[in-house]
Amino acid sequence: MLIDILLLFLGFGLLILGAGKLIEGSSSIARRFNIPEIVIGLTIVSIGTSAPELVINVVAASKGESAMVLGNVMGSNIFNVLLILGITSFVSKLSVKRNTTWLEIPLSLMGAVLVLVVVSDKLLDKGSINAISRIDGIVLLCLAIIFLVYNLELAKKENEYHQEVIKEKPIYISIIWLFAGMAGLIFGGRLIVENAVSISRVLGISERVIAITVVSVGTSLPELATSIMAVRKGKVDLAIGNVVGSNIINIFFVLGISSIVNPILVADNSFLDIGVNLLAGVLLFVFLLFSKGRQLKSWNGFVFLLIYAGYILILLFPDTF
Repeated sequence: MLIDILLLFLGFGLLILGAGKLIEGSSSIARRFNIPEIVIGLTIVSIGTSAPELVINVVAASKGESAMVLGNVMGSNIFNVLLILGITSFVSKLSVKRNTTWLEIPLSLMGAVLVLVVVSDKLLDKGSINAISRIDGIVLLCLAIIFLVYNLELAKKENEYHQEVIKEKPIYISIIWLFAGMAGLIFGGRLIVENAVSISRVLGISERVIAITVVSVGTSLPELATSIMAVRKGKVDLAIGNVVGSNIINIFFVLGISSIVNPILVADNSFLDIGVNLLAGVLLFVFLLFSKGRQLKSWNGFVFLLIYAGYILILLFPDTF
């Protein structure tokens, strides 16, 4: 089991490093072809930062590990809102722009509702199983494309998209980073899925719990670091924007592609995760809607952290509750 744990952490290292090099290489190549940085940032970079979740889910889906697929997406989104925003709200009051409050956060909430709808086959269609089908995945992926186009047009219109200048590297270096990043993502993803499943079997706990408590947290650490850095630099609106954008991409893009690769079977106990994800989205919208200046205050963050702690306790000790 010790070897499994070490390989799991090695997988996380390869995954995060691979995502970084993939973004760096592909962005440099795009810059060489005079593609505007705003387009690079809102397409290559935004999708690249979700590459860890995507690769893990595609690997898990191809192996038929449905609990790992859904658990990773739900776990990441729950972690993003309840823990990341919970922690960063203690560092500073988090405020957001009008567009984020009325468009992006509701879109994220719509994604949470949509997941609940598409997995309720037994209730809505009197089906024998609950699942996210390939048709559902195609619909989700189409919504992801619409979201990316919307972001691109909004940024062009308002000219408010800020990003560090992309450095153009020699073409051979860019290609090396591109393929090295892809290799890191693929091998890292395989290591994570295989060893997470192995650890769950040794410990006698479900793959769903491992996906939510370990895998999703590991893949969401970059978002945590980004949000904290944004707050420390005084860009508090980016802290919430980063989380909301990540959640939208996770549901529409990552979950969409995963279910296209292989339909995702949904166990009854996964409805707890789907419900907590929906609750987190509702609370985020309500807290910002009824607060002065669209701010997320420290007591809101405390509520988030309290819910997250209770949720994890229920996952780890289901017989107690």
